[in-house]
Formats: sequence, C-alpha cells, structure tokens
Amino acid sequence: MPDTARLPPAAYDDDFVAWSLDQAERLRALAASGVNLPLDLPHLAEEIEDLGKNVRNLCRNQVRRIIEHLLKLQCSPATAPRNDWKTSIVEARQELRDKLTATIERDLTDTLPTLFADARRRAVLGMERHGEADAAKSMPWHCPWALDSILRDDWYPEQP
Repeated sequence: MPDTARLPPAAYDDDFVAWSLDQAERLRALAASGVNLPLDLPHLAEEIEDLGKNVRNLCRNQVRRIIEHLLKLQCSPATAPRNDWKTSIVEARQELRDKLTATIERDLTDTLPTLFADARRRAVLGMERHGEADAAKSMPWHCPWALDSILRDDWYPEQP
C-alpha cells in the first residue's frame, strides 16, 4: 500500500495505480471512522481499488504478449510470421507506454519471473502447434532479459 501521508492529489495523473490504492485505503478508513455520509464507502473503495488492479493486469498481459513473441523471434526457425510477431510487440509496447508508472514498473519487475513462465508456456504451445517442438525445447527456462530491454522500442533478441 502507498504511504497515504505522502501522496498528493496530482498522483491521479502521475500514477493511477498508486492513487487508486491510496484512495481505497482512505475510503476504508473513512468508513471505519463511522462517518455518516450517504455513500457506500466499502463498495466505493473496492471499485476504485479494482480500477487500479485492472490497469496493472492489462500491463501484465501486454508484457506476457511481448515476451511470448520475443521468445518466438529468438527460438523459432520460421520466417513468415516474424513481422507479425514484431508488429504485436510494437503494439504491446505502445499500449504499455500510455500506462507505465513507477508503481506498474515495480510490479512488472517483481512479477517478471511469473510473467515469463506464463509467456513461455504460450510460446511453447504455439511452436508445437506449428511443428516446431524441437525449437520450443531450446527456450530458456528463466527470463534472460531485463524489463527495460523487454519494454525498449526496436529491441529484439538475436536468433542463436
């Protein structure tokens, strides 16, 4: 949870996820104080917190998508789909650029091993479906890239 004493109101524009967690915490504190307002404070807090979680989950999904296609670019011998994979990576990076905040970056860094494992499973299944089971076996088991590389425009792994 963010430190509520230090989050200015401008945090809404700067870091929506941190703002939503902060506001949910403040609404819960207000509800606990017994204030008599015609507001459904517990549900308002839950909904505001969920808005932040939705942004976080969207970002996680885009990172999974990027990693899946980076793995295919690195390990697949196929040539025809390479431009489609790059296009998908570019689109996901653009989508993330609009939502990235310090809170989201910390979350993505913290969850990168899990996001990588999820993306690896998707990439393996896709490659096996297209007859590339041997190439799928060459995929790394742990993420070989830092988050800043994964998010960096025009960066792609070298094919071994």
